[in-house]
Amino acid sequence: MRDTGRLPRIREDSGRGPHRGRLPSQPSRSAHHAAARDRLSREERLTVDVTKFLKAIDGAEFYKNQIVHRHEIPVRRARYKELSRPLPKKLAAVLGRTGIERFYTHQVYAIEALRDGADIVIVTSTASGKTLCYNVPVLERFLEEPEARALYLYPTKALAQDQLRVLNRYQGEEGLRFEAGTYDGDTPTSLRRRLRDEAKILLTNPDMLHSGILPNHAKWGAFFSRLRFIVVDEIHTYRGVFGSHVANVMRRLQRICDHYGSRPVFAASSATIANPGEHASRLIGREMKVVDKDGSPRGPKQFLFWNPPTIDEGLMERRSPNIEAAELVTNLVLDDVQTIAFVRARVVSEVITRYTRDKLGERRASMKDYVHPYRGGYLPEERRAIEKRLFDGDLKAVISTNALELGIDVGALHASIIVGYPGSIASTWQQAGRAGRGSEEALIIYIPYNMPLDQYLANHPDYFFGRSPENAIIDPSNPHILLGQMRAAAFELPLTAKEVEGMGEYAPAIAALLEEERQLNFVKGRWYWRGEGY
Repeated sequence: MRDTGRLPRIREDSGRGPHRGRLPSQPSRSAHHAAARDRLSREERLTVDVTKFLKAIDGAEFYKNQIVHRHEIPVRRARYKELSRPLPKKLAAVLGRTGIERFYTHQVYAIEALRDGADIVIVTSTASGKTLCYNVPVLERFLEEPEARALYLYPTKALAQDQLRVLNRYQGEEGLRFEAGTYDGDTPTSLRRRLRDEAKILLTNPDMLHSGILPNHAKWGAFFSRLRFIVVDEIHTYRGVFGSHVANVMRRLQRICDHYGSRPVFAASSATIANPGEHASRLIGREMKVVDKDGSPRGPKQFLFWNPPTIDEGLMERRSPNIEAAELVTNLVLDDVQTIAFVRARVVSEVITRYTRDKLGERRASMKDYVHPYRGGYLPEERRAIEKRLFDGDLKAVISTNALELGIDVGALHASIIVGYPGSIASTWQQAGRAGRGSEEALIIYIPYNMPLDQYLANHPDYFFGRSPENAIIDPSNPHILLGQMRAAAFELPLTAKEVEGMGEYAPAIAALLEEERQLNFVKGRWYWRGEGY
């Protein structure tokens, strides 16, 4: 059998065997209050007046009836609920310091479920407070059980860093202190042992879990024996081959936890997909309770379909969407509206940024430096500097690849421009959801390329607005994926015959093949790893 499921190399040297691959793709109280006041005044200043903006656009020289459809997303009022059991006073004080004095209904349902030991998946809108759903029960457990541990898994390093900043806001004078840190390829060697021994919350990614933690579980025995919560964020990104690998990593993780005598509760979160419960259950390998009744508020949103004008009827050629996007971003920046434009390629983010800066240079040169691209390939410190400028309101517009589609907190954005169809209805709504927080008004503009699928959606908006997001599909029992994952699992702990049978119909044959290739030994009902290293 050809090992087409073998994982690509990872950046750091992790040995020679089954784990060598990489899974496919305090501030003070006064400072906090000052930052909150600054953020509030900035958000008030930057709120978009959609009616006023559209009226101004209608009279602009570049407007040639590009708006082909206008869809209004209605207001949703906030719904709150009380917890059945009050929070510990220390935790309530910490949350109060950060401005949280009551919970939305979905947050209460999630917190209560996790308190009761249920495994859950939270499926609510962007900026609905999903992180509180699991942070609150985790921190509550720390107060009840000081030796407890939690593992947070994120699909990207940037998300893990962002969530570490959120967690550090909870540390302070109220007596709630805990060690938290990111453990990934960027973590200095000198810090890794300290995190392994002392971190109450470890933030990492499936790749590092697969290649750096699980194969070295003997060093992590104390952590795994005290592990009470596992958070798996943005699970809609774990689909296809990558998601099928991650599903097997989740099963290996649970084997290790069981070996050390713990059974942690899982809390997953997802953007809107058609099958969140089914997907979460297949990914984690447990029955997951769905929390999807969103109690957060939503302001009025206008979703425009903006089709570039035809410049050659015979050739059916249209004006470049990149130029259209630059015109729109320019006008929004001049109106002091903080904007994000999503593009499908790194080079396009640079092109639209250049176009926008040129147009701003012609109209208000002092604003040129308030527009910046955001894409993969930046050094971590460069990426975080852009995120901070955006969060602080120092950037008026960012032209981003889908690197900002996930839930990195960049503050209140009031307009989202989607340049080209992202490839799925789910991704389109995820990008659209970056505009607007709370009850604020927001503007979303979809600009299609002159491509068949893009143009079909532009000309059939009812198709887009009438369909639910796609299913997330994985197949953990895919034999090409199982081949590498069974090697890794056997290296970590001997596989019982029952475990092999539970991996799917192909697993016994794969185990026999690995025995034939002298990678596994079958002794007294167990499969043992016999390869060199790992």
